[in-house]
Amino acid sequence: MKPFLLIIYFCFSLLAVCLTVYDKYAAKRKKTRIPEKTLFLTALFGGSLAMLFTMLVIRHKTGHKRFMVGLPVITLVQAVLNIFII
Repeated sequence: MKPFLLIIYFCFSLLAVCLTVYDKYAAKRKKTRIPEKTLFLTALFGGSLAMLFTMLVIRHKTGHKRFMVGLPVITLVQAVLNIFII
């Protein structure tokens, strides 16, 4: 994999983890939440796997089919695209 792609995936994965953890925190304390659109865009740009694992570990949005189906699909598409890029 090309180095710039690794950097992009790392940055978006880190962002995905931070946004997911903050959204869980905000949900518990009835604060302003992260929009689902923002979470999905972060996943699309490379944070899908990190976001999925984070959601499973902290049990956040695991009851939402939209996330539990959407994130694995995004991850699979990204993996296939990476194979073609390599």
